[in-house]
Amino acid sequence: MSDRAIAGPRGFLADMPRLLLLTIAGIIMLMPYIWMVAASVKPLDEIFRASLSLWPQHFYGIENYGKVFDRIPVGRYLLNGVIVCGGILFFQILFAVPAGYALAKLRFKGRELVFGAVMLGLLVPPHVQALPLYVGFSQIGMLNTYTALIAPSTISVFAIFLFRQFFKSLPDDLIHAARLDGMSELAIVWRVVLPNAWPAATAFAIFSVVAHWNDLFWPLIVANGPSHATPALGVMFFRSDEAGDDFGALMASAVIMTAPLVAAFLFAQRRFVEGIASTGLKG
Repeated sequence: MSDRAIAGPRGFLADMPRLLLLTIAGIIMLMPYIWMVAASVKPLDEIFRASLSLWPQHFYGIENYGKVFDRIPVGRYLLNGVIVCGGILFFQILFAVPAGYALAKLRFKGRELVFGAVMLGLLVPPHVQALPLYVGFSQIGMLNTYTALIAPSTISVFAIFLFRQFFKSLPDDLIHAARLDGMSELAIVWRVVLPNAWPAATAFAIFSVVAHWNDLFWPLIVANGPSHATPALGVMFFRSDEAGDDFGALMASAVIMTAPLVAAFLFAQRRFVEGIASTGLKG
């Protein structure tokens, strides 16, 4: 038997404890979502039974999901989520990519001071500026608009930091060659640097979309009704106005609102892992 054939089983056995630990950790992390999906297809009396059973004795999914689609504008909430998250992500990429490139590859006076300000910005919670932003949008009459939902999040210091770390790993010869070809700095950013940064862009896109799709704090402040409600706010409206104590229907609404996130992550998981693995390794 060859050394490779022997090493294969031995390597698998050596990795077994780690794989088992990761599997257990993954199941633990998924349990709330699994329970939510299971509760969404159960009648109310089965949800609060003392015995734990994921599969319902009486399948009640059609009734629970039917209540959601009958009582709330599911399509409106999902569309609002796409518009808000897409708009935020577009402007975050638009501002963060040139800023990250400048901090990583350009030499200018005060660069380290600017990077220090970016790092300090990571420490500021979004709730700090909520009150002045609300007052400002109220005075100009822009509450309950897409602009009010998108504008406060258009600049992400985390995105600037993430792209800066990724661009540090790009070879300088690539940028020098583009300059020799007569390209401007902005052309280098969008035509040379960004195409090589798709793993980092995908990783950040997942972070951004998940954060703002699930955000309840800011939409609850500026959105006054269902016309501009995001998915998380839509679930809260359903809980307040329609579901009452019907937790089966409430879980069904939560499954519907989170399903696009799960699908997006499964679609982009490889790029996400690549982006995380290749970002932040170079100071």
